[in-house]
Amino acid sequence: MRPLATARRIGVISDTHIPSRAKSIPEAALNLFADVDLILHAGDLSTLAALDPLQTLAPVYAVHGNVESDETLAALPAKREIEVGGCVIGMIHNLGQRTMYAATSRSEFPGARVIVIGHSHIPFVEETAGLLLLNPGSATDRRQQPTCTVAILTIGRRARRIRASMTCPSYCSPHRRRRALGGQLVIRL
Repeated sequence: MRPLATARRIGVISDTHIPSRAKSIPEAALNLFADVDLILHAGDLSTLAALDPLQTLAPVYAVHGNVESDETLAALPAKREIEVGGCVIGMIHNLGQRTMYAATSRSEFPGARVIVIGHSHIPFVEETAGLLLLNPGSATDRRQQPTCTVAILTIGRRARRIRASMTCPSYCSPHRRRRALGGQLVIRL
């Protein structure tokens, strides 16, 4: 695992399901990632082409999900671990039952401080005993959620402070954004 020492602001996206749920990643979601140093995609791209617009903005690390083309399955790992500014981040599409996320995370990624997951399309940020669990929801397929979402992860110097905030791309109505997020969700470790 090669550390990515300079990345501080990270865009996090998942469950884009291109082209079945959308023709491409919405421009408003891409605009939210315009100033990030790195982008993490937590799976269910469906096709590798979904990464193309993200790669024009920043380096992209992705894992495959459970709804992928054969090409995507061959090109992406099921899980991966990266180090960003002294913070180990584990990535996996599906951790199983939500009540077991923390235990499964510790088993899959024993040295990680952040775990990025997808699969449920349900955005959440949760801290458990120094471990930050982050699911950005979906930027294209809100399912039962009030709106589509992505997340921004910020790694402080020497990874002493980690901040995750969920956000709705601007194509969501202000009313839906408030209902979905209740403001901004922030966790500092």
